Amino acid sequence: MCRRAHLAKLFPEVSFLICLAFMAGCTVNETYVSQDVRTDGSITTGVASVQNTDAFEAGRQAAGTLREKMGQSPLHAVVLAECFEGRAEKKEVLKGVCSVLPKEIIFGFSTYGSFAQTGCLDLDSVSLFGIGGDGIGVSAALQQNLGIAGLTMEEDESELTECLRTGGSGLAAKIPRSDDDRLMVIMADAHSPKNQFLLEGAQKAMGKDFPITGGSANKNAGQTFVYFQGRMYTDSAIALMLSGDFQVSMAGRQAKENAKVISSAAEGAHEALKAMKARPFSVLAFNCAGRQGKLDNIEDELTAIQGIIGKEIPLFGAYCAGEIGPADITEKDPAALSSGVGWHVMFTVLGR
Repeated sequence: MCRRAHLAKLFPEVSFLICLAFMAGCTVNETYVSQDVRTDGSITTGVASVQNTDAFEAGRQAAGTLREKMGQSPLHAVVLAECFEGRAEKKEVLKGVCSVLPKEIIFGFSTYGSFAQTGCLDLDSVSLFGIGGDGIGVSAALQQNLGIAGLTMEEDESELTECLRTGGSGLAAKIPRSDDDRLMVIMADAHSPKNQFLLEGAQKAMGKDFPITGGSANKNAGQTFVYFQGRMYTDSAIALMLSGDFQVSMAGRQAKENAKVISSAAEGAHEALKAMKARPFSVLAFNCAGRQGKLDNIEDELTAIQGIIGKEIPLFGAYCAGEIGPADITEKDPAALSSGVGWHVMFTVLGR
């Protein structure tokens, strides 16, 4: 039995006492829904990336740039990928972003860096992906206290598996749904190979053929945060559901050495773009930090991606501690569209 469930069964008064002591934490809204979608409405997306040792300024500048790029389009959600060292700096990033944009629409995670059409960024950076327009909707959910903090695959695999599958199914069941749902994006404090168990839980509710992508938060001690409505959480997972009249195509590729990282990025981008039968308006790329570390020149992978998708389509990329999407090797479950793995770059093309 998952430790969290086991404690609750033995001591049912524990939850009440914790809520009494930390009332603010018990009143957190764990779901979010943007406005209703118009099938004939417009869709606007944008990406803004900033590198600045001043964490507050990095967040503020990125948010200001994104707001300008989005124009008059109402923002429904902003996905944040940041790479700063400690909790205090990460908190300043959030403050900077939320000084410009409403905290209710800020979601994301701590990463090892990001990449966009403007280039690759690592330490002291923030990247934002804005989603807006009345032709697309976003709903979101937060699953707190997965119960895996301090557990290891070597010593606690059974407990980890149960906790993560339970957390994943709870996350997927909690997220508000609509008939126009197209893509789920998961960001979690559950690095590879733990991300597979979390995904399996989500797939119990969503089905194995529903498109799911995403990434695992930075696994370094003190940097494992996910962000939900401008607040920081550890041992937690978040999911965003994108809905509307648009199409989704996906592809993933694995690699562990310089030349293959570059060529596999081009191959994955080509497959995802070729499968898109509509006009692409955004590309999401959840990439492995291990792949990043194998590159002799960090920009080479991005150049290969741009050689396929061009330099005009908004590109939001993040370096993660595990990725969710179509695995390059699918022996475990060939029927599943998405898997939780490592050493992959996962492309998702949105088109209309």
